[in-house]
Amino acid sequence: MVPWPPADDFALLAELGEALRDREPPPREFLAAAYAAFSWRTVDAELAVAELTFDSVCDREPAGLTRSAGSARTLAFRGGQLAVEIEVTESGIVGQLSPAAGGRVVARTADGPYEEAPVDDLGLFSLGPPPSGPIQLHARAGRHEVATSWVSLR
Repeated sequence: MVPWPPADDFALLAELGEALRDREPPPREFLAAAYAAFSWRTVDAELAVAELTFDSVCDREPAGLTRSAGSARTLAFRGGQLAVEIEVTESGIVGQLSPAAGGRVVARTADGPYEEAPVDDLGLFSLGPPPSGPIQLHARAGRHEVATSWVSLR
């Protein structure tokens, strides 16, 4: 193996040529690093983070529109012009975006998206039960877009 970094351009070209001729698949950790680097393409959208403003597990009074009693858990997020309110039950997640507008919500774990749902004109959406571990919702309604902070729902 040639010492890294190569001493000159010709050594570098030889090393790259050898890598291109290699028929073995890349190691799993290389693929994981490549996918992680690729995810940075959306970093600008993720800079608009909706922070958790209410969690029924910790807080006494709701901070936003959701006011139902007896649900397993209620959370409210606010980021810029968009508020995201969700109710988590055993059967799944129901939520509302405010201001209300049609759009899309993508739920994801650290491994990537696991579910996507439409948002109707009233800002309402519904998702299945969340997986264990932290999740993040990426919401788009009208011309507003935000990603919630990461939160564990189970």
